[in-house]
This record gives sequence, C-alpha cells and structure tokens, in this order.
Amino acid sequence: MRFATFTANESQFFGAVAKGGMIALSDDFPQWRTLRNVIEANGLGDLEKAASGREVTHPDGSFRWDIPIPDPEKIICVGVNFPDRNAEYKDGQDAPPNMSLFIRFPRSFVGHETPLTRPPETPQLDYEGEIAIVIGKGGRRIKQSEALSHIAGLTLCNEGTLRDWVRHAKFNVTQGKNWDGSGAIGPWLVPFEKDEQITDVGLEARVNGDVRQKDRTGRMLFPVARQIAYISTFTTLVPGDIIITGTPTGAGARFDPPIWLAPGDVVEIEAEGIGVLRNGVIDE
Repeated sequence: MRFATFTANESQFFGAVAKGGMIALSDDFPQWRTLRNVIEANGLGDLEKAASGREVTHPDGSFRWDIPIPDPEKIICVGVNFPDRNAEYKDGQDAPPNMSLFIRFPRSFVGHETPLTRPPETPQLDYEGEIAIVIGKGGRRIKQSEALSHIAGLTLCNEGTLRDWVRHAKFNVTQGKNWDGSGAIGPWLVPFEKDEQITDVGLEARVNGDVRQKDRTGRMLFPVARQIAYISTFTTLVPGDIIITGTPTGAGARFDPPIWLAPGDVVEIEAEGIGVLRNGVIDE
C-alpha cells in the first residue's frame, strides 16, 4: 500500500492511495498531524489496516498532491553520486572519498502534477531525477551494516536546480537549489520492507517523453546505506528526515548547448517499484 499527503477544499490530509483516488485517514488518527508523526509512531501498519476495504473519499481530480512528508526536520541531498556525473566535471579528478552534501528547504518542492516554477531572475531551470528515502528509525552514528533498517519508505524527487545560481559563490550551492517550487517530491511514500527496494533499482528521467537520464542505484559511488551512516555521524537523523540520494548523468546543463526547462515542458521521474513523479513547468 502507498501513502500520500494531499489537499482538498483548503484542508490537508494524509491517507492511502487507491484506484480512482485517495482514502483520507487523518480523521481516524487525530493524534497524528502529518505522515511524519505517523512514521515517528511506527504507524504505517495502522494506516494500512484502517484503509483496508474502505471506499475512496477523494476521487482523482478533487485534490492536490503535496509532498509526502510536508514537515521534515531535514532534507539532505547527496551530490555527484554516479560515476558518469563525476566525469562531467572534467577536472581530471577521481571521485572523492567522501560524499558532497547540501540542504534543501521544504518550500522548494511541490507535489506530483503541480508545475515547477521558473523564476524571472534566470531561465536556467534544470531537472535532476532521484530516489528519496524517508528515515523511519532515528539515530546517531548508525552502522552502515544496519543503516537500511532505518528507512521507513521511498519516494521520488525532481531536484530542480537553477544552474547559474549554484555558481554565485565560491563554495556553496544553496541559493541555486532552494528557489520556491523549483523541485518536486512524490507522488507517494512506498513502505520500505526489503533491501532490494533500494540496492539496485532502475531510475529514469524523461522530458517530454525523451529519456534524458537512466542508471541504476547499484552504480552509486556512495550507496544509500553509506549515506545514512555518514550523515548520521555528524547529525542525528530523526523520523521523517529525507535524504535525496543522487542523480545520474544527463541533466540539461550537460548538453551542448544546454537544454533548460521551459513552460509547457513535462518532466517524469520513474523508478522501479516506486512509480512515476510527473510535473509540468510554468513561469512565475
């Protein structure tokens, strides 16, 4: 069963995804405000039981998809995490021994089927297809051998980037990665039940049906288990934290000339066992 956060009639709900729409479950569990609280209480199983046999409460077309965890404490992104991505930098250097990390804010993401926003300050809006993990069991200095047991679920991310703004300063990319509504997470949360759901999974990004990115998580320079272990060394991971695990080669910036996203484009991110995240593009 898949779980989602959505808005209908100006109210936000969490619930189960069903054929033809959503089964709202928020009223059944008033002690939990969001899916983050559900995960903190290890309550995804309770949601599944509550949804069993229920009719759709919100049919398709009557709601807006939101990002699955609307209030994470942290969203941490892993950069340059596939071999061909490292080669794109053309600096002659081997992949570094430690991963590159940066932070994104929840406001920089929209949900499934909501357009990404291109700001007036720059046309260089780019796409990055990624798998995102949601932490279920928190911890500090988590052992790599135990790291995957700390995952609650999986979702998808289009880690939209304003390319020229990531070069505005010498050492950071924060301002190019956090424009309001420039990226997307969703559509839903798939509960994590076995390691094979993340260790070697196919990932693809398409723009207007054209395949731009395609790779497998088994080729990551820093596998997800190592990401969790490394990140938890310096910060305590808590339930609901999101780690965006890295994108393959093929973003628009790597074409000659670059191919930026423009209004009317449709970007689809797909991963085996998770689904498809779809977003259009509009001007602010």
